Amino acid sequence: MTLSLRQKITTALLVIYWPTLFILAHIPIPQFVRQAHVSDKILHFLAYLILVFLLWLTISPDKKVSWRRAAVWLVLLVMIGYGVVDEWLQRYVGRNCDVKDFAANLAGILTGLILLSFFTFWPAALLVAGTTIFGLTNISRVNLAKMLPITNAMFHLFGYAIFTLLWLQFVHLYLTPKPPKPKWLITALALPTGFLLAVKLFSIILGKTFGLRDVILAVAGIVAIVGAIYLTTLLRRR
Repeated sequence: MTLSLRQKITTALLVIYWPTLFILAHIPIPQFVRQAHVSDKILHFLAYLILVFLLWLTISPDKKVSWRRAAVWLVLLVMIGYGVVDEWLQRYVGRNCDVKDFAANLAGILTGLILLSFFTFWPAALLVAGTTIFGLTNISRVNLAKMLPITNAMFHLFGYAIFTLLWLQFVHLYLTPKPPKPKWLITALALPTGFLLAVKLFSIILGKTFGLRDVILAVAGIVAIVGAIYLTTLLRRR
């Protein structure tokens, strides 16, 4: 069976992501994570949300989840089994085997499968990316820009660039505006910019700083993607 380009990319990401997740879950918790007061439950939720998303789309890249099919129950069984083993093994590396962590894992698994029950690849990918950005932005009680300046900067730059790229693919497939029309440009910028402001507003509500540098980097990522596609389309037409 010939794999589609999307399935090849998803499979490659899964092959990289799953072992990386396993390694990170079975090493002692880094000191900076403890100092940042990171919510490990959010981390568990997001980690398994991304994992089940990649796993399902590797197996069935072009179909939504149907609870009448055996495939979804097999994926659910594999994910639950892995979650149990994952938590059980952590006690051998100086970490806690926590039922609450498993509950967060299960919540991420079910959320991913439910999203894929209602949405096809691009809308689901956009929602997963948005949920991940929102969760990681507000995961700690301290300013990560001071603790991990380079990592934080790369997260805002590339995270919002990826979100924008997914949004533009969604616009291309499901909405009317096409580049290089002004209406497309407004549509292309509207959701990523609005999402960025909503995330930062929520951070302020939680008592965190606005983070002007983070906003500038995020806007740079958004504008870079929109600008690249706009200019590419314009040059092709000329």
